[in-house]
Amino acid sequence: MTRYILKRLAVMVLLLVGVSVLVFFLFALMPGDYYSSNRTLTPERKAELRALAGLDQPVIVQYFIWLGNMLRGQFGYSLVYNRDVTDVLAPLIWNSFIVAFAAFVLTWLIAIVSGVLASVRQYSWFDKLVTVGLFASLSVPSFFIGLLMIKIFALDLQWLPTGGMLDTASSSTGAARVLEIMRHMVLPVAILTFLGAGSLTRYFRTGMLEVLRADFIRTARAKGLKERSVVFSHALRNALLPAITLLAFELPGLFAGAIITEQIFNWPGVGRIQLESVQTRDYAVLMTITMLLAALTVLGSFLADILYAVADPRVRLVRAGSRA
Repeated sequence: MTRYILKRLAVMVLLLVGVSVLVFFLFALMPGDYYSSNRTLTPERKAELRALAGLDQPVIVQYFIWLGNMLRGQFGYSLVYNRDVTDVLAPLIWNSFIVAFAAFVLTWLIAIVSGVLASVRQYSWFDKLVTVGLFASLSVPSFFIGLLMIKIFALDLQWLPTGGMLDTASSSTGAARVLEIMRHMVLPVAILTFLGAGSLTRYFRTGMLEVLRADFIRTARAKGLKERSVVFSHALRNALLPAITLLAFELPGLFAGAIITEQIFNWPGVGRIQLESVQTRDYAVLMTITMLLAALTVLGSFLADILYAVADPRVRLVRAGSRA
């Protein structure tokens, strides 16, 4: 197991280096930059500022400078905010993370429970209700359901705030501030959970239906095991395998899906600044966010491999690592 993990970590490093090459050169091929899009600067001033930022160097030289700075934890300088990218993104990443993590946990809990119950009670009213909700989750646009929930719960019923992370001119501290943030999180988290739970529930329901018809499930029932033990100890563990492979896409997918959600609810997160950076051509911020999403994808793939081995004892990581 240890040898396999070390090998996977080495592969992760190589993948991230390869991604960094693609990310940097793709952004380098994009026309213009922050200075060229600024109409208030004279051509001489633009050339001077580009030289100070190192943009007049060959692309390959710029890449190694950027890579070396990134390995030292320096992700560049935001020309729009006149601050280091780390200072710009650090609080925003945390804001996006708490929403994404809450939605991630709720999505998996709802998907597991609803998928298992729908498969066990196939063709029942609950299964039909889950199917309707599943198709609604896959077909309704996020911006539409977000605006609809704002109208119902924020404007009509006035139960929740329309957006933001804190109330206007809020000075709350301690537990009161935490509760205030949680209150503002309800709608964004609900949207992300609703959109993510549909596809995941489909995988759990389909996987459970296939496993419940397997021979080893009939054998378990023939031995006199309780139905709860058959479903959760035997069937669910095997039904988790197809869903675990989705973990590599769930982590970055939540941050990517939050781009629209943060715009709708005015949530101060990475998604909003990513859109603003596209408009202003603040490539240092964009490359850092892209590398963050790539790192989350690679990390999700690594965790999926480990969880796959935990859920399926037939997978022999040690033997696989020794063959390699």
